[in-house]
Amino acid sequence: MRIAAYASYWRRFILALLMLMLAQAAGASGLDPALLAPFSAADTQARLHAISQLGQSRDPLAAAVLEALDGGTLSVTAQGRILIAGSGQSAMDPATGEKVTLPADADTVIVNNRLRRAVEGALAQSRLFSVDRAVRLAAARRMQQSGEAAQVALIAQALTKETDPQVRGALQVAQATLELKSAEPATREHAVTMLGRTANAEFRPVLVRLLGRDAQGAEVERDAGVRAAAALAIKDIDRHTATLEWLGNLFYGLSLGSVLLLAALGLAITFGLMGVINMAHGELLMIGAYVTYVVQWLFQRLAPGWLDWYVVAALPVAFLVTAAVGMALERTVIRWLYGRPLETLLATWGISLILMQTVRTIFGAQNVEVSNPSWMSGGVTVLGGLVLSYNRIAIIVFAMLVVVFVWLLLNHTRLGLFVRAITQNRRMADCVGVPTGRVDMLAFGLGSGIAGLAGIALSQLGNVGPDLGQGYIVDSFMVVVLGGVGQLAGTVIAALGLGGIDKFLEPYAGAVMAKIAILMLIVLVVQKRPQGLFAPRGRSVE
Repeated sequence: MRIAAYASYWRRFILALLMLMLAQAAGASGLDPALLAPFSAADTQARLHAISQLGQSRDPLAAAVLEALDGGTLSVTAQGRILIAGSGQSAMDPATGEKVTLPADADTVIVNNRLRRAVEGALAQSRLFSVDRAVRLAAARRMQQSGEAAQVALIAQALTKETDPQVRGALQVAQATLELKSAEPATREHAVTMLGRTANAEFRPVLVRLLGRDAQGAEVERDAGVRAAAALAIKDIDRHTATLEWLGNLFYGLSLGSVLLLAALGLAITFGLMGVINMAHGELLMIGAYVTYVVQWLFQRLAPGWLDWYVVAALPVAFLVTAAVGMALERTVIRWLYGRPLETLLATWGISLILMQTVRTIFGAQNVEVSNPSWMSGGVTVLGGLVLSYNRIAIIVFAMLVVVFVWLLLNHTRLGLFVRAITQNRRMADCVGVPTGRVDMLAFGLGSGIAGLAGIALSQLGNVGPDLGQGYIVDSFMVVVLGGVGQLAGTVIAALGLGGIDKFLEPYAGAVMAKIAILMLIVLVVQKRPQGLFAPRGRSVE
Protein backbone atom coordinates (compact mmCIF):
# COMPACT_ATOMS: atom_id res chain seq x y z
CA MET A 1 0.00 0.00 0.00
CA ARG A 2 2.82 2.39 0.88
CA ILE A 3 4.55 1.71 -2.44
CA ALA A 4 1.30 2.39 -4.29
CA ALA A 5 0.86 5.65 -2.39
CA TYR A 6 4.40 6.77 -3.27
CA ALA A 7 3.83 5.84 -6.91
CA SER A 8 0.60 7.86 -6.97
CA TYR A 9 2.35 10.83 -5.37
CA TRP A 10 5.21 10.87 -7.86
CA ARG A 11 2.82 10.40 -10.79
CA ARG A 12 0.86 13.47 -9.71
CA PHE A 13 4.03 15.43 -9.08
CA ILE A 14 5.39 14.66 -12.56
CA LEU A 15 2.04 15.64 -14.12
CA ALA A 16 2.09 18.94 -12.24
CA LEU A 17 5.68 19.49 -13.37
CA LEU A 18 4.64 18.94 -16.99
CA MET A 19 1.89 21.51 -16.52
CA LEU A 20 4.48 23.97 -15.27
CA MET A 21 6.72 23.31 -18.25
CA LEU A 22 3.79 23.93 -20.58
CA ALA A 23 3.03 27.12 -18.77
CA GLN A 24 6.62 28.34 -19.13
CA ALA A 25 6.70 27.29 -22.79
CA ALA A 26 3.52 29.30 -23.39
CA GLY A 27 5.04 32.29 -21.72
CA ALA A 28 2.37 32.49 -18.98
CA SER A 29 2.76 35.62 -16.83
CA GLY A 30 1.08 34.15 -13.75
CA LEU A 31 -2.31 33.85 -12.11
CA ASP A 32 -4.23 36.56 -10.31
CA PRO A 33 -3.17 36.47 -6.59
CA ALA A 34 -6.80 37.14 -5.63
CA LEU A 35 -7.75 33.84 -7.31
CA LEU A 36 -5.21 31.99 -5.17
CA ALA A 37 -5.94 33.82 -1.90
CA PRO A 38 -8.82 31.51 -0.75
CA PHE A 39 -6.38 28.59 -0.44
CA SER A 40 -4.62 30.38 2.41
CA ALA A 41 -7.87 30.64 4.39
CA ALA A 42 -10.26 28.03 5.79
CA ASP A 43 -13.39 29.22 3.95
CA THR A 44 -14.68 26.14 2.07
CA GLN A 45 -17.11 28.09 -0.10
CA ALA A 46 -14.41 30.50 -1.19
CA ARG A 47 -12.13 27.59 -2.04
CA LEU A 48 -14.87 25.90 -4.05
CA HIS A 49 -15.40 29.10 -6.02
CA ALA A 50 -11.64 29.42 -6.64
CA ILE A 51 -11.44 25.79 -7.80
CA SER A 52 -14.32 26.39 -10.21
CA GLN A 53 -12.62 29.49 -11.61
CA LEU A 54 -9.34 27.61 -12.06
CA GLY A 55 -11.15 24.81 -13.89
CA GLN A 56 -12.64 27.27 -16.37
CA SER A 57 -9.32 28.99 -16.98
CA ARG A 58 -7.32 28.08 -20.07
CA ASP A 59 -4.06 29.12 -18.38
CA PRO A 60 -1.71 26.10 -17.96
CA LEU A 61 -0.75 27.49 -14.54
CA ALA A 62 -4.35 27.04 -13.39
CA ALA A 63 -4.18 23.37 -14.33
CA ALA A 64 -0.83 23.12 -12.51
CA VAL A 65 -2.41 24.51 -9.31
CA LEU A 66 -5.26 22.02 -9.54
CA GLU A 67 -2.83 19.14 -10.10
CA ALA A 68 -0.80 20.28 -7.09
CA LEU A 69 -3.94 20.59 -4.97
CA ASP A 70 -5.02 17.08 -5.99
CA GLY A 71 -1.54 15.64 -5.44
CA GLY A 72 -0.89 17.30 -2.08
CA THR A 73 1.97 19.51 -3.29
CA LEU A 74 0.19 22.89 -2.99
CA SER A 75 1.70 24.83 -0.06
CA VAL A 76 0.90 28.05 1.79
CA THR A 77 3.48 30.15 3.66
CA ALA A 78 2.97 32.00 6.93
CA GLN A 79 2.45 35.20 4.91
CA GLY A 80 -0.37 33.54 2.88
CA ARG A 81 1.66 33.06 -0.27
CA ILE A 82 0.61 30.05 -2.39
CA LEU A 83 3.43 27.92 -3.82
CA ILE A 84 3.69 24.63 -5.71
CA ALA A 85 6.25 22.43 -3.98
CA GLY A 86 8.79 20.58 -6.09
CA SER A 87 11.67 18.26 -5.26
CA GLY A 88 13.80 19.19 -2.26
CA GLN A 89 13.35 22.86 -1.35
CA SER A 90 12.43 24.00 -4.84
CA ALA A 91 9.01 25.47 -5.55
CA MET A 92 7.17 27.62 -8.07
CA ASP A 93 5.03 30.68 -7.51
CA PRO A 94 1.89 30.35 -9.71
CA ALA A 95 1.22 34.07 -9.28
CA THR A 96 4.41 34.95 -11.15
CA GLY A 97 5.45 31.70 -12.84
CA GLU A 98 8.92 31.99 -11.26
CA LYS A 99 10.95 29.34 -9.48
CA VAL A 100 11.55 30.08 -5.79
CA THR A 101 12.84 28.39 -2.65
CA LEU A 102 10.18 26.73 -0.50
CA PRO A 103 10.19 28.43 2.96
CA ALA A 104 10.63 26.22 5.98
CA ASP A 105 7.34 27.46 7.47
CA ALA A 106 5.26 26.43 4.43
CA ASP A 107 2.36 24.05 5.13
CA THR A 108 0.48 21.79 2.74
CA VAL A 109 -2.99 22.98 1.77
CA ILE A 110 -5.41 20.39 3.17
CA VAL A 111 -8.48 19.42 1.15
CA ASN A 112 -11.49 17.47 2.37
CA ASN A 113 -13.60 15.05 0.31
CA ARG A 114 -15.93 17.81 -0.88
CA LEU A 115 -13.04 19.90 -2.14
CA ARG A 116 -11.37 16.85 -3.67
CA ARG A 117 -14.49 16.08 -5.72
CA ALA A 118 -14.57 19.69 -6.87
CA VAL A 119 -10.89 19.48 -7.84
CA GLU A 120 -11.53 16.33 -9.88
CA GLY A 121 -14.33 18.05 -11.76
CA ALA A 122 -12.25 21.17 -12.34
CA LEU A 123 -9.33 19.07 -13.57
CA ALA A 124 -11.63 17.35 -16.04
CA GLN A 125 -12.56 20.77 -17.38
CA SER A 126 -8.99 22.01 -17.67
CA ARG A 127 -7.84 18.76 -19.28
CA LEU A 128 -10.34 19.19 -22.09
CA PHE A 129 -7.82 21.55 -23.67
CA SER A 130 -4.71 19.43 -23.01
CA VAL A 131 -2.24 18.82 -25.85
CA ASP A 132 -2.34 15.09 -24.99
CA ARG A 133 -5.17 13.25 -26.81
CA ALA A 134 -5.44 10.58 -24.10
CA VAL A 135 -5.81 13.24 -21.41
CA ARG A 136 -8.56 14.99 -23.40
CA LEU A 137 -10.40 11.70 -23.98
CA ALA A 138 -10.29 10.82 -20.27
CA ALA A 139 -11.52 14.31 -19.40
CA ALA A 140 -14.40 14.07 -21.87
CA ARG A 141 -15.49 10.73 -20.39
CA ARG A 142 -15.23 12.21 -16.91
CA MET A 143 -17.51 15.05 -18.02
CA GLN A 144 -20.14 12.46 -19.00
CA GLN A 145 -20.57 11.72 -15.29
CA SER A 146 -20.88 15.39 -14.37
CA GLY A 147 -24.19 16.84 -13.30
CA GLU A 148 -23.40 20.54 -13.71
CA ALA A 149 -25.48 22.03 -16.51
CA ALA A 150 -23.20 25.09 -16.52
CA GLN A 151 -20.49 22.97 -18.15
CA VAL A 152 -22.42 22.75 -21.44
CA ALA A 153 -20.84 25.99 -22.66
CA LEU A 154 -17.38 24.68 -21.76
CA ILE A 155 -17.98 21.46 -23.68
CA ALA A 156 -19.27 23.42 -26.65
CA GLN A 157 -16.08 25.49 -26.57
CA ALA A 158 -13.98 22.32 -26.48
CA LEU A 159 -15.94 20.89 -29.43
CA THR A 160 -15.06 23.88 -31.60
CA LYS A 161 -11.34 23.11 -31.14
CA GLU A 162 -11.40 19.30 -31.04
CA THR A 163 -10.33 17.43 -34.19
CA ASP A 164 -9.96 13.85 -32.92
CA PRO A 165 -13.11 11.81 -33.83
CA GLN A 166 -13.11 9.68 -30.67
CA VAL A 167 -12.68 12.66 -28.36
CA ARG A 168 -15.37 14.57 -30.27
CA GLY A 169 -17.74 11.63 -29.81
CA ALA A 170 -17.09 11.52 -26.06
CA LEU A 171 -17.64 15.29 -25.83
CA GLN A 172 -20.92 15.04 -27.74
CA VAL A 173 -22.14 12.35 -25.33
CA ALA A 174 -21.20 14.56 -22.38
CA GLN A 175 -22.99 17.48 -23.99
CA ALA A 176 -26.13 15.42 -24.59
CA THR A 177 -26.11 14.06 -21.03
CA LEU A 178 -26.11 17.60 -19.64
CA GLU A 179 -28.64 18.90 -22.17
CA LEU A 180 -31.18 16.33 -20.98
CA LYS A 181 -31.55 18.47 -17.84
CA SER A 182 -32.42 21.56 -19.84
CA ALA A 183 -35.83 23.20 -19.49
CA GLU A 184 -36.06 23.72 -23.26
CA PRO A 185 -37.80 20.84 -25.13
CA ALA A 186 -35.76 21.49 -28.28
CA THR A 187 -32.53 21.14 -26.29
CA ARG A 188 -33.71 17.90 -24.69
CA GLU A 189 -34.78 16.53 -28.07
CA HIS A 190 -31.34 17.31 -29.48
CA ALA A 191 -29.76 15.53 -26.52
CA VAL A 192 -31.94 12.45 -26.99
CA THR A 193 -31.04 12.32 -30.69
CA MET A 194 -27.33 12.56 -29.86
CA LEU A 195 -27.58 9.70 -27.33
CA GLY A 196 -29.34 7.57 -29.94
CA ARG A 197 -26.58 8.20 -32.46
CA THR A 198 -23.97 6.92 -30.00
CA ALA A 199 -25.73 3.50 -30.08
CA ASN A 200 -24.37 3.00 -26.55
CA ALA A 201 -26.53 0.57 -24.55
CA GLU A 202 -25.56 2.34 -21.30
CA PHE A 203 -27.89 5.22 -22.23
CA ARG A 204 -30.90 2.98 -22.91
CA PRO A 205 -32.22 3.09 -19.30
CA VAL A 206 -32.08 6.90 -19.38
CA LEU A 207 -34.09 7.00 -22.60
CA VAL A 208 -36.58 4.37 -21.38
CA ARG A 209 -37.14 6.47 -18.26
CA LEU A 210 -38.22 9.37 -20.45
CA LEU A 211 -41.03 7.22 -21.85
CA GLY A 212 -42.23 6.11 -18.42
CA ARG A 213 -44.55 7.60 -15.83
CA ASP A 214 -43.91 8.94 -12.33
CA ALA A 215 -45.55 7.83 -9.07
CA GLN A 216 -48.59 10.00 -9.76
CA GLY A 217 -49.10 8.45 -13.19
CA ALA A 218 -47.98 11.51 -15.12
CA GLU A 219 -45.57 11.21 -18.01
CA VAL A 220 -41.96 11.84 -17.04
CA GLU A 221 -41.33 13.67 -20.30
CA ARG A 222 -44.22 15.99 -21.13
CA ASP A 223 -43.07 16.99 -24.61
CA ALA A 224 -44.31 14.67 -27.38
CA GLY A 225 -41.39 15.50 -29.66
CA VAL A 226 -38.87 14.46 -27.03
CA ARG A 227 -40.75 11.20 -26.40
CA ALA A 228 -40.83 10.40 -30.11
CA ALA A 229 -37.10 11.11 -30.39
CA ALA A 230 -36.47 8.88 -27.35
CA ALA A 231 -38.42 6.01 -28.95
CA LEU A 232 -36.38 6.31 -32.15
CA ALA A 233 -33.15 6.50 -30.16
CA ILE A 234 -34.06 3.31 -28.28
CA LYS A 235 -34.70 1.54 -31.59
CA ASP A 236 -31.30 2.68 -32.88
CA ILE A 237 -29.57 1.40 -29.74
CA ASP A 238 -31.44 -1.94 -29.87
CA ARG A 239 -30.56 -2.36 -33.54
CA HIS A 240 -26.89 -1.67 -32.83
CA THR A 241 -26.92 -4.03 -29.83
CA ALA A 242 -28.45 -6.81 -31.96
CA THR A 243 -25.80 -6.24 -34.61
CA LEU A 244 -23.02 -6.46 -32.02
CA GLU A 245 -24.53 -9.64 -30.60
CA TRP A 246 -24.75 -11.20 -34.06
CA LEU A 247 -21.17 -10.26 -34.92
CA GLY A 248 -19.99 -11.47 -31.52
CA ASN A 249 -21.65 -14.85 -32.06
CA LEU A 250 -20.09 -15.00 -35.52
CA PHE A 251 -16.62 -14.26 -34.15
CA TYR A 252 -16.85 -16.73 -31.26
CA GLY A 253 -18.40 -19.31 -33.58
CA LEU A 254 -15.48 -18.88 -35.95
CA SER A 255 -13.11 -19.19 -32.99
CA LEU A 256 -14.79 -22.37 -31.74
CA GLY A 257 -14.86 -23.73 -35.27
CA SER A 258 -11.12 -23.09 -35.60
CA VAL A 259 -10.47 -25.05 -32.41
CA LEU A 260 -12.67 -27.92 -33.65
CA LEU A 261 -10.88 -27.78 -36.99
CA LEU A 262 -7.48 -28.14 -35.37
CA ALA A 263 -8.75 -30.93 -33.14
CA ALA A 264 -10.42 -32.85 -36.00
CA LEU A 265 -7.90 -32.27 -38.79
CA GLY A 266 -5.44 -34.88 -37.60
CA LEU A 267 -8.25 -37.32 -36.89
CA ALA A 268 -9.57 -36.83 -40.43
CA ILE A 269 -6.17 -37.85 -41.82
CA THR A 270 -5.74 -41.01 -39.70
CA PHE A 271 -9.38 -42.06 -39.84
CA GLY A 272 -9.63 -41.38 -43.56
CA LEU A 273 -6.41 -43.14 -44.50
CA MET A 274 -6.39 -46.15 -42.19
CA GLY A 275 -9.96 -46.40 -40.92
CA VAL A 276 -8.66 -46.34 -37.33
CA ILE A 277 -11.10 -45.14 -34.65
CA ASN A 278 -8.49 -43.50 -32.43
CA MET A 279 -10.07 -42.82 -29.02
CA ALA A 280 -6.66 -41.57 -27.78
CA HIS A 281 -6.74 -38.61 -30.16
CA GLY A 282 -7.94 -36.27 -27.39
CA GLU A 283 -4.96 -37.25 -25.24
CA LEU A 284 -2.63 -36.24 -28.07
CA LEU A 285 -4.19 -32.76 -27.82
CA MET A 286 -3.54 -32.87 -24.09
CA ILE A 287 0.11 -33.85 -24.63
CA GLY A 288 0.57 -30.90 -27.01
CA ALA A 289 -0.85 -28.55 -24.35
CA TYR A 290 1.48 -29.95 -21.67
CA VAL A 291 4.45 -29.61 -24.03
CA THR A 292 3.50 -25.93 -24.33
CA TYR A 293 3.49 -25.68 -20.52
CA VAL A 294 6.94 -27.27 -20.30
CA VAL A 295 8.35 -24.92 -22.96
CA GLN A 296 6.90 -21.95 -21.06
CA TRP A 297 8.48 -23.23 -17.83
CA LEU A 298 11.89 -23.55 -19.55
CA PHE A 299 11.65 -20.02 -20.97
CA GLN A 300 10.72 -18.62 -17.55
CA ARG A 301 13.89 -20.07 -16.03
CA LEU A 302 16.40 -20.03 -18.87
CA ALA A 303 15.36 -17.11 -21.09
CA PRO A 304 12.89 -14.82 -19.27
CA GLY A 305 13.64 -11.99 -21.67
CA TRP A 306 12.25 -14.08 -24.53
CA LEU A 307 9.18 -15.34 -22.65
CA ASP A 308 6.77 -13.66 -25.08
CA TRP A 309 7.98 -16.01 -27.82
CA TYR A 310 7.64 -19.32 -26.01
CA VAL A 311 4.52 -20.13 -28.07
CA VAL A 312 6.50 -19.89 -31.30
CA ALA A 313 9.17 -22.20 -29.88
CA ALA A 314 6.48 -24.62 -28.69
CA LEU A 315 5.09 -25.13 -32.21
CA PRO A 316 7.80 -27.43 -33.60
CA VAL A 317 8.41 -29.07 -30.21
CA ALA A 318 4.75 -29.99 -29.68
CA PHE A 319 4.41 -31.21 -33.27
CA LEU A 320 7.48 -33.44 -33.04
CA VAL A 321 6.68 -34.84 -29.58
CA THR A 322 3.07 -35.73 -30.38
CA ALA A 323 4.08 -37.06 -33.82
CA ALA A 324 6.65 -39.32 -32.13
CA VAL A 325 4.03 -40.55 -29.63
CA GLY A 326 1.59 -41.22 -32.47
CA MET A 327 4.11 -43.13 -34.56
CA ALA A 328 5.11 -45.19 -31.52
CA LEU A 329 1.47 -46.10 -30.91
CA GLU A 330 0.99 -47.05 -34.54
CA ARG A 331 4.08 -49.26 -34.65
CA THR A 332 3.48 -50.99 -31.29
CA VAL A 333 -0.32 -51.37 -31.06
CA ILE A 334 -2.43 -50.10 -33.94
CA ARG A 335 -0.58 -51.83 -36.81
CA TRP A 336 -1.71 -55.20 -35.48
CA LEU A 337 -5.38 -54.21 -35.36
CA TYR A 338 -6.11 -52.95 -38.90
CA GLY A 339 -9.48 -54.19 -40.12
CA ARG A 340 -10.68 -54.88 -36.57
CA PRO A 341 -12.53 -51.67 -35.59
CA LEU A 342 -13.93 -52.85 -32.25
CA GLU A 343 -10.56 -54.05 -30.99
CA THR A 344 -8.94 -50.82 -32.24
CA LEU A 345 -11.53 -48.71 -30.41
CA LEU A 346 -11.02 -50.60 -27.14
CA ALA A 347 -7.23 -50.57 -27.46
CA THR A 348 -6.99 -46.83 -28.15
CA TRP A 349 -9.44 -46.15 -25.32
CA GLY A 350 -7.13 -48.04 -22.98
CA ILE A 351 -4.16 -46.09 -24.35
CA SER A 352 -5.99 -42.84 -23.61
CA LEU A 353 -6.41 -43.90 -19.96
CA ILE A 354 -2.71 -44.79 -19.74
CA LEU A 355 -1.69 -41.41 -21.20
CA MET A 356 -3.93 -39.49 -18.79
CA GLN A 357 -2.59 -41.38 -15.78
CA THR A 358 0.99 -40.85 -16.96
CA VAL A 359 0.41 -37.10 -17.15
CA ARG A 360 -1.21 -37.13 -13.68
CA THR A 361 1.85 -38.92 -12.31
CA ILE A 362 4.30 -36.43 -13.85
CA PHE A 363 2.44 -33.12 -13.49
CA GLY A 364 -0.19 -33.88 -10.85
CA ALA A 365 -3.97 -34.02 -11.07
CA GLN A 366 -4.42 -30.25 -10.76
CA ASN A 367 -4.60 -28.01 -13.79
CA VAL A 368 -1.51 -26.03 -14.76
CA GLU A 369 -1.59 -22.47 -16.07
CA VAL A 370 -0.27 -21.52 -19.48
CA SER A 371 -0.31 -17.73 -19.75
CA ASN A 372 -0.85 -15.78 -22.94
CA PRO A 373 2.14 -13.83 -24.30
CA SER A 374 1.76 -10.06 -24.09
CA TRP A 375 1.08 -9.81 -27.83
CA MET A 376 -1.85 -12.22 -27.42
CA SER A 377 -3.32 -10.48 -24.37
CA GLY A 378 -6.15 -7.97 -24.56
CA GLY A 379 -8.22 -7.30 -27.64
CA VAL A 380 -9.41 -4.78 -30.17
CA THR A 381 -12.77 -2.99 -29.83
CA VAL A 382 -14.85 -2.62 -32.98
CA LEU A 383 -18.16 -0.79 -33.51
CA GLY A 384 -17.88 0.75 -30.09
CA GLY A 385 -18.74 -2.36 -28.08
CA LEU A 386 -17.50 -5.63 -29.56
CA VAL A 387 -14.15 -6.81 -28.18
CA LEU A 388 -12.22 -9.24 -30.38
CA SER A 389 -9.61 -10.89 -28.17
CA TYR A 390 -6.14 -11.22 -29.63
CA ASN A 391 -5.71 -14.85 -28.53
CA ARG A 392 -8.83 -15.95 -30.42
CA ILE A 393 -7.83 -13.95 -33.50
CA ALA A 394 -4.43 -15.65 -33.36
CA ILE A 395 -6.07 -19.09 -33.11
CA ILE A 396 -8.29 -18.40 -36.14
CA VAL A 397 -5.27 -17.31 -38.21
CA PHE A 398 -3.23 -20.25 -36.90
CA ALA A 399 -5.94 -22.74 -37.86
CA MET A 400 -6.03 -21.39 -41.41
CA LEU A 401 -2.25 -21.63 -41.64
CA VAL A 402 -2.34 -25.25 -40.46
CA VAL A 403 -4.98 -26.05 -43.10
CA VAL A 404 -2.76 -24.51 -45.78
CA PHE A 405 0.22 -26.48 -44.44
CA VAL A 406 -1.69 -29.78 -44.56
CA TRP A 407 -3.03 -29.03 -48.05
CA LEU A 408 0.46 -28.29 -49.37
CA LEU A 409 1.82 -31.39 -47.68
CA LEU A 410 -0.85 -33.66 -49.17
CA ASN A 411 -0.78 -32.15 -52.66
CA HIS A 412 2.82 -31.09 -53.24
CA THR A 413 5.05 -33.63 -51.47
CA ARG A 414 6.04 -37.26 -52.09
CA LEU A 415 4.46 -38.27 -48.78
CA GLY A 416 1.23 -36.59 -49.81
CA LEU A 417 1.28 -38.41 -53.14
CA PHE A 418 1.64 -41.75 -51.35
CA VAL A 419 -1.11 -40.86 -48.88
CA ARG A 420 -3.52 -39.96 -51.68
CA ALA A 421 -2.64 -43.12 -53.57
CA ILE A 422 -3.30 -45.33 -50.56
CA THR A 423 -6.51 -43.45 -49.77
CA GLN A 424 -7.86 -44.00 -53.30
CA ASN A 425 -6.75 -47.62 -53.78
CA ARG A 426 -4.63 -49.20 -51.10
CA ARG A 427 -4.07 -52.59 -52.79
CA MET A 428 -3.05 -51.02 -56.08
CA ALA A 429 -0.65 -48.65 -54.35
CA ASP A 430 0.92 -51.60 -52.56
CA CYS A 431 1.30 -53.45 -55.87
CA VAL A 432 3.20 -50.58 -57.52
CA GLY A 433 5.72 -50.35 -54.71
CA VAL A 434 4.30 -47.74 -52.33
CA PRO A 435 5.59 -48.59 -48.82
CA THR A 436 2.14 -48.70 -47.26
CA GLY A 437 3.37 -49.67 -43.79
CA ARG A 438 5.79 -46.76 -43.55
CA VAL A 439 3.22 -44.36 -45.03
CA ASP A 440 0.71 -45.54 -42.42
CA MET A 441 3.21 -44.73 -39.68
CA LEU A 442 4.08 -41.32 -41.12
CA ALA A 443 0.43 -40.44 -41.76
CA PHE A 444 -0.48 -41.39 -38.21
CA GLY A 445 2.42 -39.30 -36.98
CA LEU A 446 1.23 -36.36 -39.11
CA GLY A 447 -2.28 -36.58 -37.68
CA SER A 448 -0.87 -36.83 -34.16
CA GLY A 449 1.43 -33.87 -34.73
CA ILE A 450 -1.50 -31.72 -35.89
CA ALA A 451 -3.30 -32.76 -32.69
CA GLY A 452 -0.30 -31.43 -30.78
CA LEU A 453 -0.65 -28.09 -32.57
CA ALA A 454 -4.32 -28.06 -31.55
CA GLY A 455 -3.18 -28.56 -27.96
CA ILE A 456 -1.10 -25.38 -28.20
CA ALA A 457 -4.19 -23.46 -29.32
CA LEU A 458 -6.28 -24.91 -26.48
CA SER A 459 -3.62 -23.95 -23.93
CA GLN A 460 -4.12 -20.29 -24.88
CA LEU A 461 -7.85 -20.40 -24.09
CA GLY A 462 -7.80 -21.89 -20.60
CA ASN A 463 -5.96 -23.98 -18.05
CA VAL A 464 -4.35 -27.27 -19.02
CA GLY A 465 -5.32 -30.48 -17.25
CA PRO A 466 -5.17 -34.27 -17.75
CA ASP A 467 -8.81 -34.33 -18.93
CA LEU A 468 -8.34 -31.58 -21.52
CA GLY A 469 -8.76 -33.82 -24.57
CA GLN A 470 -11.91 -35.58 -23.34
CA GLY A 471 -14.05 -32.55 -24.15
CA TYR A 472 -13.05 -32.56 -27.83
CA ILE A 473 -12.89 -36.20 -28.92
CA VAL A 474 -16.66 -36.54 -29.54
CA ASP A 475 -16.86 -33.19 -31.33
CA SER A 476 -13.87 -34.16 -33.47
CA PHE A 477 -15.53 -37.37 -34.62
CA MET A 478 -18.76 -35.47 -35.38
CA VAL A 479 -16.79 -33.02 -37.56
CA VAL A 480 -15.07 -35.86 -39.43
CA VAL A 481 -18.30 -37.79 -40.01
CA LEU A 482 -20.22 -34.70 -41.13
CA GLY A 483 -17.48 -33.42 -43.42
CA GLY A 484 -16.75 -36.76 -45.04
CA VAL A 485 -14.12 -39.22 -43.92
CA GLY A 486 -10.66 -38.22 -45.13
CA GLN A 487 -11.83 -35.03 -46.86
CA LEU A 488 -9.91 -31.87 -45.97
CA ALA A 489 -12.44 -29.43 -47.45
CA GLY A 490 -15.32 -31.24 -45.74
CA THR A 491 -13.52 -31.09 -42.39
CA VAL A 492 -12.95 -27.34 -42.71
CA ILE A 493 -16.57 -26.62 -43.66
CA ALA A 494 -18.01 -28.96 -41.02
CA ALA A 495 -15.82 -27.56 -38.20
CA LEU A 496 -16.55 -23.91 -38.95
CA GLY A 497 -20.23 -24.66 -39.56
CA LEU A 498 -20.71 -26.58 -36.31
CA GLY A 499 -18.83 -23.94 -34.34
CA GLY A 500 -20.99 -21.16 -35.76
CA ILE A 501 -24.27 -23.05 -35.24
CA ASP A 502 -23.32 -23.86 -31.64
CA LYS A 503 -22.61 -20.23 -30.74
CA PHE A 504 -25.77 -18.95 -32.42
CA LEU A 505 -27.94 -21.54 -30.63
CA GLU A 506 -26.43 -21.11 -27.14
CA PRO A 507 -28.08 -17.72 -26.32
CA TYR A 508 -31.52 -19.16 -27.10
CA ALA A 509 -31.34 -22.81 -26.08
CA GLY A 510 -28.42 -23.02 -23.66
CA ALA A 511 -25.14 -24.89 -24.06
CA VAL A 512 -26.58 -28.39 -23.43
CA MET A 513 -29.58 -28.02 -25.74
CA ALA A 514 -27.32 -26.52 -28.41
CA LYS A 515 -25.16 -29.66 -28.32
CA ILE A 516 -28.24 -31.87 -28.54
CA ALA A 517 -29.60 -29.85 -31.48
CA ILE A 518 -26.28 -30.14 -33.30
CA LEU A 519 -26.19 -33.91 -32.71
CA MET A 520 -29.72 -34.26 -34.10
CA LEU A 521 -28.73 -32.14 -37.12
CA ILE A 522 -25.74 -34.39 -37.81
CA VAL A 523 -27.93 -37.50 -37.52
CA LEU A 524 -30.38 -36.04 -40.04
CA VAL A 525 -27.59 -35.08 -42.45
CA VAL A 526 -25.98 -38.51 -42.23
CA GLN A 527 -29.35 -40.18 -42.78
CA LYS A 528 -29.83 -38.27 -46.03
CA ARG A 529 -26.16 -38.27 -47.03
CA PRO A 530 -24.24 -41.13 -45.36
CA GLN A 531 -20.97 -40.17 -47.05
CA GLY A 532 -21.00 -36.73 -45.37
CA LEU A 533 -20.72 -33.39 -47.10
CA PHE A 534 -18.05 -34.79 -49.44
CA ALA A 535 -17.90 -38.33 -50.77
CA PRO A 536 -15.17 -40.37 -49.05
CA ARG A 537 -12.42 -42.21 -50.86
CA GLY A 538 -10.12 -44.90 -49.63
CA ARG A 539 -10.42 -48.10 -47.64
CA SER A 540 -14.06 -47.42 -46.66
CA VAL A 541 -15.02 -47.45 -50.38
CA GLU A 542 -13.11 -50.62 -51.00
